[in-house]
Amino acid sequence: MNRLRRIVLLSLAIIGLAAAVYVVRRPLAMSAPACLAGRWHGCFDTENGVMFMTLAGLPFAALAAWVLAVHRQAVGAPDAGRASLAEVGMVYGTVPFVWITTMPGPGAGMVAGRVSLVPLRDLETMGPIGIGGNLLILAALGFFAPMRFAALASLPRVLALGVGGSALIEIAQYVLRLDRVSSVDDVLVNAAGAALAGLASRPWWRRRAEVPADRPPLVAQRPDAARVRL
Repeated sequence: MNRLRRIVLLSLAIIGLAAAVYVVRRPLAMSAPACLAGRWHGCFDTENGVMFMTLAGLPFAALAAWVLAVHRQAVGAPDAGRASLAEVGMVYGTVPFVWITTMPGPGAGMVAGRVSLVPLRDLETMGPIGIGGNLLILAALGFFAPMRFAALASLPRVLALGVGGSALIEIAQYVLRLDRVSSVDDVLVNAAGAALAGLASRPWWRRRAEVPADRPPLVAQRPDAARVRL
């Protein structure tokens, strides 16, 4: 049953990725010439270019996860495949979105930082695409981090991780004067994305308190039961 669930989830993930690529194929194709030519301008300073390079680098990320898994298996480390996939996934799936979020605007360095501290006020201006993008920023971190670190294997902790990571991004936008609005709604949506992703990966990291089968049951004994009578 668990194997069937994993196959279904993996199939849904592949279908979702393929659908997303089909929807954004034209914007990505516009950035392809600059990226393939190795130009920074038009590739790494645009959202479409960063996403194009992220998708193009997926085979290399998979290769890195495989090499780490082989190395761990050679030294006898437990859960080699899962730990390696989690490490590569949470880094490779988070860095590009953080890069996009911290891209400087046209007035970077010249205008003062802007802050929006009223909850739910900016959701209307985000729109469906903006909300969807913010949900994805820390989704990979929320999905893979509890699989790698046992201390994060609970939904409240994944949510706290999302809040902390998103708050750091918003503070960086304000301190570096990137001509972006540091909004509390961004923190809420980013953290919600991390928590939802953590909920999706829960079957792989959920703790199950099980008593080993070879462990003898505990029997209550009186204090004087162990005394030897002469």
